[in-house]
Amino acid sequence: MSTMKRRRFLSHLWQAGAALVALAGAWTSWDLLRPGEAKGFGGKIRTVPPAAIPENGVIEIAAARAYLVNIGGEVVALSQKCTHLGCRVPWCESSSAFECPCHGSVFNRAGEYRAGPAPRGMDRHPIEVGTDGLIYIDTGSTEDGPPPGPETIDEPVTGPNCAQGAE
Repeated sequence: MSTMKRRRFLSHLWQAGAALVALAGAWTSWDLLRPGEAKGFGGKIRTVPPAAIPENGVIEIAAARAYLVNIGGEVVALSQKCTHLGCRVPWCESSSAFECPCHGSVFNRAGEYRAGPAPRGMDRHPIEVGTDGLIYIDTGSTEDGPPPGPETIDEPVTGPNCAQGAE
């Protein structure tokens, strides 16, 4: 059995230490560079079961910056962003419409254009019902809202407008 000299032992020790540091660096870099699943806005947001959405109502999903509406038995996720200049468009209970407080664009409950400077209806996010029975809104993807034209739902204005300056 040969005896290892001190200098050779220290050389192997330094090599092992450098290999451990390189391994730790690679491990850390892999965790940082590896693409992960998007959490929060920009990913899929878990919401409510389809049965929780009232037939003629609107549910705001703040984490998704969207509204869930039931249009003829189909659940639709509408973006809160106005298609005119990107202001947040709130739901007005008194008029039963979405009204942009910035420039007065108005949309019906289905997100279809009614009035104002917006070029189209409210944009939509794709949705899916998960295995847990909840609706997931994909906020990383947006579909353009419908062009101005006849409304597909017959829901007249029910009262006064909420937005300042809106007619």
